[in-house]
Amino acid sequence: MARLLVSPSPHFQSPQTTQVLMNDVLIALAPATLVSLLFYGWNALLLLAVCVATCLLCEFLIEKYLLGRKIPSISATIITAVLLALNLPPAAPWWIAVIGSIAAIGIAKMCFGGLGQNIFNPAIFGRVFLLVSFPVAMTSWAAPQGWLPIDAFSGATPLAQINEGLRQGIPASEIIAENGLSGWRAFFGAAGGSVGEVSALALLAGFVYLLVRRTIRPHIPVSILGTVVILTTIFWLVNPDKFTGPVFNLLSGGLLLGAIFMATDYVTSPMTTVGMIIYGVLIGLITVLIRYFGSYPEGVSFAILIANMTVPLLNKYCKPKRFAA
Repeated sequence: MARLLVSPSPHFQSPQTTQVLMNDVLIALAPATLVSLLFYGWNALLLLAVCVATCLLCEFLIEKYLLGRKIPSISATIITAVLLALNLPPAAPWWIAVIGSIAAIGIAKMCFGGLGQNIFNPAIFGRVFLLVSFPVAMTSWAAPQGWLPIDAFSGATPLAQINEGLRQGIPASEIIAENGLSGWRAFFGAAGGSVGEVSALALLAGFVYLLVRRTIRPHIPVSILGTVVILTTIFWLVNPDKFTGPVFNLLSGGLLLGAIFMATDYVTSPMTTVGMIIYGVLIGLITVLIRYFGSYPEGVSFAILIANMTVPLLNKYCKPKRFAA
């Protein structure tokens, strides 16, 4: 009888290495990045370049002089930099990008041991760090001159305009009509906001690519977006003058960017299907509560950070079924 050789797991090999997966994410981010550069011009390009350079330099210095090793994945660092740049206001000063990059890499990533060991999504952490530390700079929505002859931007995001109008007692439907804040406007790339929020179509194109390549599973994005649609529909039907509808909430702000590219981060998201669904529902719930009842008009970043803290518990209690005792 032939001898049976038993080796430790994993027993299956796959061509999907970490480098291949990270490159797929970069390719998926390309449409949103390109559209943002076309609409926002040199402002977006400067923020992107500063974030990439600062993130790479920060991680290189920490890895080399504190840990004595090389950067394990340059692509992963670039992804963090690109996501951070896409989460910044297009008219933000360059030093904002520097501070945010240092916070993302130096605090959120390297303080926990580097790639694969961080608890919080670095790009989201960098954005929230900046939002709390420099609220004026992070909420100044000027209309920079882009490379496209399109007059599509206002001095505030659609969510901020809705929030301000509701405080003045103006019905939500009237605010949307007067300012042309149709959700479909953001779908085709004609609404202001952070650099990466300019076009929902570009973000969805990246989402389709990631699904086709099987780089991510659809459970987290679908559960986030589905929760937002269900909750906003209920609130909207109860009081359409106070609450915005599901289409507007789905296509406005950083919901798609966060649900597709940041909530699905391998390190900071659950490993099981049940855990992913619970995680996504939690993010969607917190997002809606912050948008409707919080002081900030946007709640995706805070929702993802809060949900990141639940991932260890979800991985512990939402385990797959065992095949043997």
